[in-house]
Amino acid sequence: MMKLSKQIMYERSIAKDQTYDGQFFTGVLTTGIYCLPSCPARKPKFDNVRFFATEAEAIATGLRACKRCRPDLFARGKRWDEALYEGLIERVRAEPSAFKDMHSLAATAGIGITNLADLIRTHAHLTPAALLRQEQVTFACQRLIDSNERVIDLAHEAGFESEATFHRQFLATTAMTPGAYRALRETKSFLLQLPADFRALDVLRYHGRDSEGAFEQVCGQQISIPLRLNNLLVKLKFTLQTPGAWCEVEYDGAPAPQTMVKAHVIAMRMLGLYSDSASFEARANKQEYVRTLVANHRGLRIPLAPGAFEALVWAIIGQQINLAFAVQLRRALIKHAGDPVGAGGQYTHPSPERIAAMDPSELTVLRYSRSKAEYLIHAAQAICSGQLPLDRLAQGSAQVADRTLRKVRGLGPWTTHYTLMRGLGLADCMPAGDSGLATGLQRLHQLPQRPSAEQMAALMAPFAPHRSLATCHVWASLATQA
Repeated sequence: MMKLSKQIMYERSIAKDQTYDGQFFTGVLTTGIYCLPSCPARKPKFDNVRFFATEAEAIATGLRACKRCRPDLFARGKRWDEALYEGLIERVRAEPSAFKDMHSLAATAGIGITNLADLIRTHAHLTPAALLRQEQVTFACQRLIDSNERVIDLAHEAGFESEATFHRQFLATTAMTPGAYRALRETKSFLLQLPADFRALDVLRYHGRDSEGAFEQVCGQQISIPLRLNNLLVKLKFTLQTPGAWCEVEYDGAPAPQTMVKAHVIAMRMLGLYSDSASFEARANKQEYVRTLVANHRGLRIPLAPGAFEALVWAIIGQQINLAFAVQLRRALIKHAGDPVGAGGQYTHPSPERIAAMDPSELTVLRYSRSKAEYLIHAAQAICSGQLPLDRLAQGSAQVADRTLRKVRGLGPWTTHYTLMRGLGLADCMPAGDSGLATGLQRLHQLPQRPSAEQMAALMAPFAPHRSLATCHVWASLATQA
């Protein structure tokens, strides 16, 4: 324990100061509980508190770990708020019908509404209501595919109080009606209902960055991409037409429900339909800086990569080089390590296993720097070994995902935040140090010189919790596709 007086430790405990977590533990013998200084629970009187230098001392006194702040997890390197969030989301996913609103979420977490909002914004980049709707609809999607329950019964099981509310929120979240989604069990095509302000040209430009179309191929209003889904080689095509996107999934054999479910998710990702542009743009009614930023690009959404790994590969390739050269390097990788599909010059994206098995020399002959080649291969090896579980990270805390990515050699703040934004679809990311973002902010704020990474972070802070969309608006102001 640092040389702190009991009075100072008590004051830091009352202040719930996270910076003192691990420097000492507090305990109350009457309740038999020991806590972190930052514990959100109501604090006992000074005379009832004991202070301990280590967790072992608290346990030796006969105390048990607090279920709110989880000092036992902190001692093993896990923060209490991360444990609280992960425990809460696990319960919501297991039984969504038990949570009717944010008040039931707060009661389960044992914290107030304000703290709940902070917790979920920090770890999910969502509001409590948006998180609950997301998980309820995800639960309903699986039940629609796996069961023959009536829609009204399924809606109640997912936690919706009325069928009308369920239909409305299901459509808003999936761009399909429940009936159309259930039909994925027996079809190879589906229609996504696009928002009235959908910006098709933005999406076509983003996925058409490679003019040769080695992976994503854009032809007119159609985007096509070859993928391996559930061990099936498929070609996903979506044609943008008013008022929807007609999606076709080409593969051999009978309709495969889980393949179609994955195709639906990928289509939603690539079209940017998971972006909550309405919430961000609603701020323009009260906030001048938001109004100025979105004025020329209302309806802007964030097209995502097909999956998190594809986004990570793009981020590593794009480190410290211009867009045109990054496109060339990515194309070379895809042609070298992907599998050719059909006669149209398309290839599947190389898998983590394929890249992990490569020697850096295979990439240096493709004009990769030695360090970039090593970073890419090392990241793929980290995925294969379980050190970097991208799929699991996408389902958990944003802070855990950020920290886990940064532990991988070669993945700094820019690469990490780009991957979180384009790969995991997180809403409050800001790739500090990005050249296009720096130029855009310089113009937006009429600065005499390009801002540093620290200055960029400060300039983007007011846009939280929508910094991912704000970043894309800044890029759009430069007519730059990042």
